[in-house]
Amino acid sequence: MRLFSLILYYIILNKLPHSTVPLVGMTCERIKEFFAKRIFLKCGKNVNIGKGARFGDGKKIEIGDNSSLGINCKVPSNIIIKENVMMGPNVTIYSSNHEFSRTDIPMIEQGYRHYPPVIINNDVWIGGQVIIMPGITIHEGTIIAAGSVVTKIFPEFSIIGGNPARFIKSRK
Repeated sequence: MRLFSLILYYIILNKLPHSTVPLVGMTCERIKEFFAKRIFLKCGKNVNIGKGARFGDGKKIEIGDNSSLGINCKVPSNIIIKENVMMGPNVTIYSSNHEFSRTDIPMIEQGYRHYPPVIINNDVWIGGQVIIMPGITIHEGTIIAAGSVVTKIFPEFSIIGGNPARFIKSRK
């Protein structure tokens, strides 16, 4: 059932309208949520999968209640998204990077460096076109400004932005 759901998602369901489309949007979102529950390791209630969202095989994805994958987002198949997470369009989250530690071998021949899964904690707002690098934990209550590139970990309730992202202020 999982493989069938995954194939159906990539062939048909990821082309369905987003939840904001009048009349049909919410119905389409509930259909995508139904199939996400069969694809993901854990899928909470009221999960919103944006049109065109890509998540690999989804086998190790955990997503909590009231959270979303933004329109056209690209997330790894091993990510933990907790509750009440809003994700804007075109967000990209990485889980690995090229290995480059040796200088006697071309980088293209060194393979990949894998990191722990990205973790996005409760009550996080990720703006559009944000890039999150491998192994990053986004702490509770954080807001990430649109277009930011997150390369390090910030305290909870931070507002961060820029390339590379920097601390702007605390929400407390």
